[in-house]
Amino acid sequence: MIVWLNGTHGAGKTTTSALVQQLLPDSRVFDAEKVGETLMDIKPGLPSTNNFQHWPPWRPLVVETARRVLDYTGGTLVMPMTVLVEEYWREISTGLTEHAIEVRHFVLHADQVTLRRRIEGDTVMGPSSFRLEYLEPYAEAARTWLHDEAEVVDTTHLTPPEAAQRIAESVKRG
Repeated sequence: MIVWLNGTHGAGKTTTSALVQQLLPDSRVFDAEKVGETLMDIKPGLPSTNNFQHWPPWRPLVVETARRVLDYTGGTLVMPMTVLVEEYWREISTGLTEHAIEVRHFVLHADQVTLRRRIEGDTVMGPSSFRLEYLEPYAEAARTWLHDEAEVVDTTHLTPPEAAQRIAESVKRG
């Protein structure tokens, strides 16, 4: 099984994924961003883009990597990764389904004011214009398709342990 934690920057995906992993037996965290980082390391570089998800190889490589890891380890992969383009989510989720991998899709949501405050006050990564640029695309995806495709966990007033507990309980309930 894959527990996919979606949502924009500042929603708490990375922190929450580590906590979810601790609550689900036989689970591991796999950050699909590492697949994008591998593609960014290709020399000479791939065609210029502002987001590695736009490179066509990224999506099937995420599917294939997740499939191979699950084939090797079994259990559950907790995957914190923002995917705001519906076509990209369909490609990934369809690819996983074709390999008979169950996907539980969660969106960590927070209101725009909270997200902005979290990003601007981030003491680990620091304030980031890159992360702030995704607030409106996230809001648009949430309005048009994303919240219909997943179980939404509103983290506006939740701590990461509380969000992780809700997700783990939902997964265990099936």
